[in-house]
Amino acid sequence: MTAARAVAKNPRRARAAGTPRKDERLLVTALPCARPARLGALLLMLAAAAARADEPLPAGTPAPGGAPAPASNVPLLLGAQYTFIEQKQTALASPYAGSLSLHADGDRQSTHTIGFYGGWAAASWAQLYLDTEKFMGAGVSGATGLGGLTNGDVVREGVAGLKKEFYIARLYARFMLPLGSVVAPAERAPEQIPGSEAVRRLELKVGRLALADDFDHNRYAGSTRTEFLNWSLWENTAWDYAANTRGYSDGLVVGYVSPAWSLKYAMFRMPLAANGQTLETLARARGENLELTIAPPALTTVLRLLAYRNTARMGDYAAALALAAATGTVPNVAADDRDGRRKSGYGVSAEQPLADDGETGLFTRLGWNDGRTESFAFTEVDRQLSFGGPLAGVHWHRGEDRLGLAAVVEGLSGPHRDYLAAGGAGFLLGDGHLAYGEEQILEAYYRLQWTLSRDATSLRLQLSPDVQYIRNPGFNRARGPVRFYALRLHLEY
Repeated sequence: MTAARAVAKNPRRARAAGTPRKDERLLVTALPCARPARLGALLLMLAAAAARADEPLPAGTPAPGGAPAPASNVPLLLGAQYTFIEQKQTALASPYAGSLSLHADGDRQSTHTIGFYGGWAAASWAQLYLDTEKFMGAGVSGATGLGGLTNGDVVREGVAGLKKEFYIARLYARFMLPLGSVVAPAERAPEQIPGSEAVRRLELKVGRLALADDFDHNRYAGSTRTEFLNWSLWENTAWDYAANTRGYSDGLVVGYVSPAWSLKYAMFRMPLAANGQTLETLARARGENLELTIAPPALTTVLRLLAYRNTARMGDYAAALALAAATGTVPNVAADDRDGRRKSGYGVSAEQPLADDGETGLFTRLGWNDGRTESFAFTEVDRQLSFGGPLAGVHWHRGEDRLGLAAVVEGLSGPHRDYLAAGGAGFLLGDGHLAYGEEQILEAYYRLQWTLSRDATSLRLQLSPDVQYIRNPGFNRARGPVRFYALRLHLEY
């Protein structure tokens, strides 16, 4: 909600098990393609129409006159990956604890993820993508008790109680309209069919995918499976982006893409309940996102400016506190939910290459949301600042290795912290009380990499020890500090 960044999305904690509400028993579709069967049928019809409109090109044939052309017109396996993560949480000082707190005596858990990523260029301007994934294992302390969870590969899946079986992660169509004759090569990758594409174009994606496939990118902090493990480092945690428990949703992305700047807008279905798997209709609940990417040709700096607004059936922290005070009960933000409530936020992401053909560089992210309504779809963070970067191993004769170091400071809005201090709980946080302090995270990893290549095919093996140190876990000065040690094995095609 996963090899390259495009497949690094994942998970979070679902609602407690129990009898679903009446409106949760019906999966109301917002798009004609919302249900998997209807989505597949629609995409196949689009592909068939596109194939009839464009005569197939022989594999590898250059497009005449510099026109965009895929390397092949047959369905391709674009990538596959397996990731294993073993993580240990140390014991921590804990004068009190709630149902969602980090385990005071520590914990140790492992996770496995497998993914296969396919695509088909039905025409030079129309592509279809189908990804399947499977998750096994669980996060330490049930993957709760922190705003910045320490294993991003379990973020939306491992604590949800969902079946440990293969599922369709992405199923969508991509349409491109060239705006010039200049093309550039596109290399094979998950979510990228090889060939050539216009450097200036209009794009449309529609179907099931992850919002983070197209928004809040960062070259140095974008994949929990190959870079930083903590989800506060591969994403802007103040961006409460629309997704189901696994990290995916139905919607569309439309944008203008060019080498110097790009502008994208997206609308996706929000979950029916906080951190839920069932998605609501677009008419009733949606996440709207707008992002401007600036990459001046004369500079190597890339800057991304993000704004979003969510509309959903959300609770309000201040209203929940007022109701609890009037009735003498513990506040429950979910019991105060109302249709049409909104959350707005902003984000800034920057990357600055420094040396080694850009393999050594720095990044930073800044995030903010209004924090009035409940955290709903990603994590319980309202303010975020992160910075750090990787150092290429070429300096010690290990050119494919990377040493990464980064820090995060996260905070909560006033109403959010008051709610937790009064004993309220969200879907990740709830110590029963709160001595508020900003959550502070420091992470370092070393990634060993070996690449086996034959013809145009390569197989990469990575082994990465990782350590994280967190002060004020769950924004609580009364608990912690705590350390996390992990070993990650990653294999990708």
